[in-house]
Amino acid sequence: CCGMIWESKGMPDIADRKTAELEAALLKASEDGRYPVLCDQSPCLHRMRLHIKALKLYEPAEFIYDYLVPHLFFEKEDISVAIHVTCSSRLMGLADKIVSLASLCATSVTVPAEVGCCGFAGDKGFTVPELNRWGLRKLRPELEAAGVTEGFSNSRTCEIGLTTNSGVPYRSIAYLVDRCTKPKK
Repeated sequence: CCGMIWESKGMPDIADRKTAELEAALLKASEDGRYPVLCDQSPCLHRMRLHIKALKLYEPAEFIYDYLVPHLFFEKEDISVAIHVTCSSRLMGLADKIVSLASLCATSVTVPAEVGCCGFAGDKGFTVPELNRWGLRKLRPELEAAGVTEGFSNSRTCEIGLTTNSGVPYRSIAYLVDRCTKPKK
């Protein structure tokens, strides 16, 4: 646990303890930073980057874009997809990378103009679903108008709320990239 859930509930001491525990475990697993660490939850990565400076930390879109794209052959599919850029991805300056990845894979990419924050707010979408529903109230019509059949992001909790409130399945951008690529020879 990166500690973010505790920080958001007003428990900074527990949050910092959890971050320290995570840092120790990741230092060991990465052989003291020899190997990069991939975190598939962009909000967690944001907190990790603020507090864990000794490691190379990435989320899927950034890692794929920076390290894998040059080694992959992309077969673009004739599909219309939506990309949800998480709040934390915007804060980390990663919006262009996830959209660029989707554009390598799909003929049509929509970043819904009427949705900034999805309103899931960490884990609040589980206990206060109205918050998520309100944040996404304009999403379904925009996706329908664009003919979107699938959505992609880089935060599982956001993806849960997006799927529930849009009628379109949302998954990690890594699934789309995996489906549309082959290694270069």
